[in-house]
Amino acid sequence: MARGLIIGPKNKRLLDITVAATLFPFAILVGFPFALAVWLEDRHAPFFAAPRVGKGWKPYRQFKIRSMVPSAEQSGVDATPANDPRITRVGHVIRRIKLDELPQFLNVLAGDMSLVGPRPNCLREALMYSDAEKRILDVNPGITDIASIVFFDEENILAAATTDPDLGYHQLVRPWKSRFCLLYLEKQSLRLDVELLLITGLAVFSQKLALRVLQPVLRRLGADDQLLRIARRAARLTPYPPPGLPDIVRKVPGKELA
Repeated sequence: MARGLIIGPKNKRLLDITVAATLFPFAILVGFPFALAVWLEDRHAPFFAAPRVGKGWKPYRQFKIRSMVPSAEQSGVDATPANDPRITRVGHVIRRIKLDELPQFLNVLAGDMSLVGPRPNCLREALMYSDAEKRILDVNPGITDIASIVFFDEENILAAATTDPDLGYHQLVRPWKSRFCLLYLEKQSLRLDVELLLITGLAVFSQKLALRVLQPVLRRLGADDQLLRIARRAARLTPYPPPGLPDIVRKVPGKELA
């Protein structure tokens, strides 16, 4: 195996702890005013622990600054479009630049997550994985990954979908998100993790520029033309089958087709 493709779990964990411990104090300084604003808006707890599926199907709680109304999880909707009425006024601000994700440095320090790895899903979404996609659960989920950069504007994609947001996620985002995750699993390295962290930071300021910088990285990883085209985000997304499935997702279990 080529040296650039090797990433030992000890080295990855060392990177996770070093970076998370270094950035956590800054995350507190940046996040505190927004957490306070969340509390002032509705006088409810400003933090939220979302149930997610981790490595080996292990459930854990993913920490976030709350960006939605306190009862949002009771709606039965997993995906969140930009025009979701459950998002609070402060929530729109913090979600736009991903400040709600800052508490996940705690998840990294606890070992539930890595800095870079497949973004976690809730149980209902994970249970819909094909056999090919189940490989995603062989590693710790991450704060960011390739798909996080490509779909940095996921909420806008779902808002423009003609179907309900959950079905829109499974038809428009999941097919490519899963393929990017599988590519990462095949090619992961410390170099790639550092590159993705830096490009994610760039995406906060300009997704267009971040996507341009991501292209040569994906070509080096051996991404096919289809993945490169999706990563450019130059064309409108259309329904596509997830990896390992012969057809597009037409229904989310427990929900009626919109």
